[in-house]
Amino acid sequence: MGVAIRTAVEHDRDLVVRLLDEAFQDDPVSRWVFPGDEYRRGTHHRLMAAFTDAVLADGWIDITEDGAACALWLSVPEDAHDDAHDGGADGPAQVRAAVDPDNERVERIARLTEDIHPAGRAHAYLWMIGVAPGRQGEGLGSALVESVLDRCDRERLPAYLEASSARSRGLYERLGFEFTGRALDLPDGPRMWPMWREPH
Repeated sequence: MGVAIRTAVEHDRDLVVRLLDEAFQDDPVSRWVFPGDEYRRGTHHRLMAAFTDAVLADGWIDITEDGAACALWLSVPEDAHDDAHDGGADGPAQVRAAVDPDNERVERIARLTEDIHPAGRAHAYLWMIGVAPGRQGEGLGSALVESVLDRCDRERLPAYLEASSARSRGLYERLGFEFTGRALDLPDGPRMWPMWREPH
């Protein structure tokens, strides 16, 4: 039986934010950005809300019909890296100001991932994928990603992501992504694996 998937709309925002908040509470990178369980429970959702709003505005969010999983995607044009350094608004600083002004790591993670993001080729960017904790391991995440990768293959478009755990890296490798060879080691924190997939 297939997984029913639809594109999220504005009224799905709160559901997406709640889903991402729950899915990433124990993620190594989230634990690094928001150290301490109580602090993370009280603040983490604001970063997930900022991510959700950014992708609703500039990309798209796929969600399973039952609301148990979602994937946030951006279409990155060929010249995106040039645009990011043209002296415009400072996105990482704005996110920090909106989410948690006293937490330097909110801004730092955005800058570090921006710096390792591949430039020069248009691609689909899987910003993040969240599956409700009680539904993980059912193939929902794979179904969400595969539906976009099928389209990437038809359109001859590469895809990119940063895996935030060894477990997720293994999932993405099974879907055809390959480690770029340049890991991102967060200061006094976990490792992230940038991964690229050529169209099949």
